[in-house]
Amino acid sequence: MLNPTIKAVTDRIIERSRETRAEYLANMDAQASKGVVRGTLGCSNLAHGFAACGQQDKADLKALNKSNIGIITAYNDMLSAHQPYATYPEQIKQACREVGSVAQVAGGVPAMCDGVTQGQPGMELSLLSREVIAMATAVGLSHAMFDGTLQLGVCDKIIPGMVMGALQFGHLPTVLVPAGPMPSGIPNKQKARVRQDFAQGKVGEAALLEAESASYHSPGTCTFYGTANSNQLVVEAMGLQLPGSSFVPPSGNLREALTDAAAQQVCRNAQNHTARMADIYSEKSVVNGIVALLSTGGSTNLTMHLVAMARAAGIIVTWEDFAELSAATPLLARVYPNGHADINHFHQAGGMAFLMAQLRKGGLVHEDVLTIVGEGLSLYTQVPTMKEGKLVWVEGPQHSGDEEVLRPIENPFQSTGGLELLQGNLGSAVMKVSSVQPQHRVIEAPAVVLESQYELEPLFKAGELDRDCVVVVRHQGPKANGMPELHKLTPPLAVLLDRGYKVALVTDGRMSGASGKVPAAIHLTPEALDGGLIAKIQTGDRVRLDAEKGELSLLVDVQTLAQRPLPEVDLSANDTGCGRDLFTRFRTMLGRPDIGASAVIK
Repeated sequence: MLNPTIKAVTDRIIERSRETRAEYLANMDAQASKGVVRGTLGCSNLAHGFAACGQQDKADLKALNKSNIGIITAYNDMLSAHQPYATYPEQIKQACREVGSVAQVAGGVPAMCDGVTQGQPGMELSLLSREVIAMATAVGLSHAMFDGTLQLGVCDKIIPGMVMGALQFGHLPTVLVPAGPMPSGIPNKQKARVRQDFAQGKVGEAALLEAESASYHSPGTCTFYGTANSNQLVVEAMGLQLPGSSFVPPSGNLREALTDAAAQQVCRNAQNHTARMADIYSEKSVVNGIVALLSTGGSTNLTMHLVAMARAAGIIVTWEDFAELSAATPLLARVYPNGHADINHFHQAGGMAFLMAQLRKGGLVHEDVLTIVGEGLSLYTQVPTMKEGKLVWVEGPQHSGDEEVLRPIENPFQSTGGLELLQGNLGSAVMKVSSVQPQHRVIEAPAVVLESQYELEPLFKAGELDRDCVVVVRHQGPKANGMPELHKLTPPLAVLLDRGYKVALVTDGRMSGASGKVPAAIHLTPEALDGGLIAKIQTGDRVRLDAEKGELSLLVDVQTLAQRPLPEVDLSANDTGCGRDLFTRFRTMLGRPDIGASAVIK
C-alpha cells in the first residue's frame, strides 16, 4: 500500500503540472513523429555527420537501419570523479557495435569542482555552470544524428545540467553512466577534527593538506555523501541508471561490465523505440527520487536541482512538497556528514538494493513507473555481480550489513527525513536536519551580520563570536554573486558549537551536501538583492530558528523594520576576475532557489 502522504503529494504535483506537463509531452511527441531524424538530413549534412567514422560505422549510418547513440561526456583529468571517463568512449563504441548499433561522442560539457573552488572566486561560477552544461548538452545533441543518448557525468552541477539538457531531447531514450567512488581514505571523523584544529590554530597548513590529501586521494567520486553521491543515488532511484551501478568502484571488471551494459541497454531501447526519457521522467519518478534523497539525508543542493530538472520536463515541484514528503519519510542512512561512514560503507552495508527494498516495503515509492530496464522497481532491489565472467543481477541483501550506517524500515534513525523547510517573516529556507543533534535544532540569539564569508574568520580568531549568536551572511544569492557554497564557515562555527555556545547560520547562499552539525538555514529566498528581509537585519537583532516547528523569524517589530532603509552594498567586485566577467549579465537572469535558480528553465 502506498503511503497516503506520498500519494497526496504526488497527486498534487500531477494536478499542478497538468498544463505544463501536457505541453512538454506534446513537444516530445512532435519530435518523435519525425522518425529517424538523421534520415531527413541532406546528403551534405549527413556526410559531415559521419565523415570521421570508420568504414563500417559509416556504412551503418548511411543505411539508416541501425541506431546511433550520442555520447555527452564530462571527462577531464584534473577532477577525480571524471578522470575515469577517459576510456569510456571507445569502450562504449565497441559495446554498441556488438549489438548492431553505432556511437559517437556528440559533445563535451565543463565539469568544475566545488572542492577545488571552495572559498575562491571561481566558486561563484559553480551554480551557473549547471546552466552552461544544460545548454552544452543540447548543443551536442542538436545535430539530429542520434537515436539515443548516454550521459557521462557524476558531480554537483554536471548531472542536473545534463538531465536538463537531455530532457529537451526526451523523445529519445537516455541512460546515465556513473563512474563510481574512490576507495575510502582517512576516517571522516579524523578529517573533521583536523579541519577544526586548523581553524583554532592548533595545526598548520602542512597537517591540514596531509589530512585532505589522505581523504581525496585517487580517481573516483569523493566518498562523503555530498551532492555528487546524492545525484547518483537519486537518478538510480528514478530509474535513469542501471540497478546497483552508482557506487561500484571505478576500476575492475564489474565497473567495465556495467558500462558495456549501459551502452547496450540504450541501444536496445533505441532499437525498440521504448523507454523514452520523457516517459521515465514522470511525476511519480520525481517523487521517488525525492523520497530516496530524504530517506538518506542527502544534499540540500537537490532542493534546487530537482526542482529545475523537473521543470525541464514540465513538472512543477515546490519546497512544500519536499517538506511534506520529509515528514512522511524515515531516515534510513547515516553517511558523512550525517554520520562517520562514507558512501563505500553505505554500499557495503547493502547500498541501493537494500534501500530500495526498504522504501518499497514501507510503501514510500511508486511501483508503477518506467525505468531504463522496464516497468517497475523490482530490478532495483537486485545487485550486479560477475559470475563466470558475465554480468548478472542477483537478489539484494535481506538484512543490513551495518545498522550504524543503513537501517531497515522498522528501525529508522529518525521517523522523518533529512530536510526541513523553514518559513517566517524572513522568507523560506531549507535546513539539513539529519546531521544536526536535536538539542541544536532550536535557537534564538542575537544576529551577527556579515556581507562575506571572509569576514567570519577575523571575528572568530578575535574571540568576538564566543557567545550565543546567529551568524547572518547575506548578498550570497543567485543574483548577487551566483550563490556560492560557504563551507569556509563550517569549521569555526563547529568549534563554537563544541565550546557550548548556541550558534546557527542564516544565509541566502548555499551550504550543500557537506552541511554539517551546525544548524544552517540556507538558500533563503527572497535573497537580499531581491529586497528580502535578510537585507534589513542589523547586528544585535534577535533571530529565531526553530527546525522543530519549521520557523525562521526576525524578532523585530514591523514599524521598526518599515523605517529601516535597504542598505547600500557595492557588489561590483563580483563582476570581474576568474571568468566572472562573462557571467555578469547571465547571473541576473537566475531565478529564485525555490523554483530551481535557473536561467534557462521557465
